[in-house]
Amino acid sequence: MAKTDFDLIIVGGGMVGASLACALKNSDLKIAIIEAFPANSAQQPSYDDRSIALAYGSQRIFESIDLWPKLASHSTAITDIHVSDRGHFGITRLSVQAENVPALGQVITARSMGQVLNKAIEQQANLEFICPAKVTELSQSPDYVAITLDDSRTLSAKLIVAADGGNSTIKRLLNLGSLEHDYKQTAITANITPERAHNGKAFERFTDSGPIALLPMSDNRCSLVWTVKTGDEIEILSLSEQDFLSRLQERFGYRLGKLLKVGQRNNYPLKLIQVDQPIQHRVVLIGNAAHSLHPIAGQGFNLGLRDVAALADVLVDNDGDCGDAHLLHDYSQWQQQDQDNVIDNTNILVKVFSNDNPIIGHLRGAGLTLTDALPLAKHWLAQKSMGLDRKQPRLARGIKL
Repeated sequence: MAKTDFDLIIVGGGMVGASLACALKNSDLKIAIIEAFPANSAQQPSYDDRSIALAYGSQRIFESIDLWPKLASHSTAITDIHVSDRGHFGITRLSVQAENVPALGQVITARSMGQVLNKAIEQQANLEFICPAKVTELSQSPDYVAITLDDSRTLSAKLIVAADGGNSTIKRLLNLGSLEHDYKQTAITANITPERAHNGKAFERFTDSGPIALLPMSDNRCSLVWTVKTGDEIEILSLSEQDFLSRLQERFGYRLGKLLKVGQRNNYPLKLIQVDQPIQHRVVLIGNAAHSLHPIAGQGFNLGLRDVAALADVLVDNDGDCGDAHLLHDYSQWQQQDQDNVIDNTNILVKVFSNDNPIIGHLRGAGLTLTDALPLAKHWLAQKSMGLDRKQPRLARGIKL
């Protein structure tokens, strides 16, 4: 086996890449993170002011890697979820009492999560953080993989993990293809202050143009994700604050009373992207570098964190070559089915719940009513929402590595 500079190089120091490094802090692996943006920089796109909905399963992963106590102080617990369909009768309600869990999920800003993760990796003994630096070349050899940085340095490792987001440099350098589907929808995001206290309740309201989600935050704010048909966001974003709130109120309703205030508004197009072969010779793509989802089920970052849990599970017990093809096959066995299931279920939800066909609308309403009336159906839905599965790797089941 050729001697390498590192056992593992993680390209991308955002939420997924940093979480993987933290998950491996007690391993014997010598790790490097290559990050394009300066540490703790406002330029770092992964660590902006967006709100992240963490499923309960993701909370358990962070508990397993000893990060949850630090993240908890920045998080707001989701104690109830209220699901409805605009213009149709029928609701489904999920609660912590029915599921016997401390929270169905948590809401935290990406910026707060970034501060906790950056502090953790700064203190990690088996990690070298190389930033700002960009990968310009990649070459694969039988026993190792090498990358060249924009300062002309060359580094080698037994395994490269690409956690560098939807515009992955590693994906481009390997010329990997992907399945892509444009939903022709755009998400408008903002923080909203309602008249009534949210009391930890999250709302998802399906409409003919896509779902509206309001997630509980600190100071009685709610994080808004409002899905509209692409093109409509231009007019909506140009509205005054009061007209924007009035338009949103008409679509969402009055379950939180009058909507009083809106913060900075942003938007992004919604597409499905799934890399055809995210596992290559001594290279693995995880998180948004491997898959990008519609936010309708709130599983984007949570799926990426389960990538982390599954990969850490197979790497931590390895006492030889962490880039061995058998290990990467084991990871694939863990995670490919999870990725496929989440993507398939997300596509079904988009097709069924972003549809203005009146017959489908009545069926949706009946389905929500039936689900609310059947405890087993509600429990199944809650388990999926929380990202829980008996077949998950150890970190995802709350077991420390």
